[in-house]
Amino acid sequence: MTASSRTVFLIDDDEDVRNALRLLLRTADFAVEPFSNAVAFLERHDRSAIGCIVADVRMPGLSGLQLLERLAAEGERLSVVIITGHGDVNACRRAFKGGAVDFLTKPVDEQVLIEAVEAGFARLEARRRQADEADEARTLLARLTQRESEILDMVARGWMTKEIARAMGVSPRTVETHRANLAEKLGTTSIAEMVRLVLLARPTDVSP
Repeated sequence: MTASSRTVFLIDDDEDVRNALRLLLRTADFAVEPFSNAVAFLERHDRSAIGCIVADVRMPGLSGLQLLERLAAEGERLSVVIITGHGDVNACRRAFKGGAVDFLTKPVDEQVLIEAVEAGFARLEARRRQADEADEARTLLARLTQRESEILDMVARGWMTKEIARAMGVSPRTVETHRANLAEKLGTTSIAEMVRLVLLARPTDVSP
């Protein structure tokens, strides 16, 4: 992830806190876009933007937890760090259930906040890599014929050649020929790698 994409969306209705955290995050080489409340963020947020949100819990209009849950419901792929001066176990549980990277209490330890934001960007990078791998897997699987794809699905379910042959009404030798072809197209003879490709491309399709 490039430096230019390391943008922190800082949301806090306390101007003093907002200014202090903005300075801290900029000192740590993050670009910072400050907002006085969650509603203002939603109104101005570019949905194509990638970054990490640092949001206070208690704010007028929409709390940090409500923002977190709304973003999750809308499928937004942003990391979120929650900060609060009034933390409790229920709020902490709600934050992590909503997918928060961390839940920090004020006054926020500077190093802990920076580490939490770094963890947020690491999560974004991991998601990007996973998405790239899924795209690559779908491209590889698109090269297969329908019959090869059917056999691959059976292989991914742990079926042996003879079982596949019986299910398809063909000879084991025919199945082996198809398996050789799909292995060549996928660039691997490893069953584990084939399973990984299927799970990446079609994560809900593999079942016993």
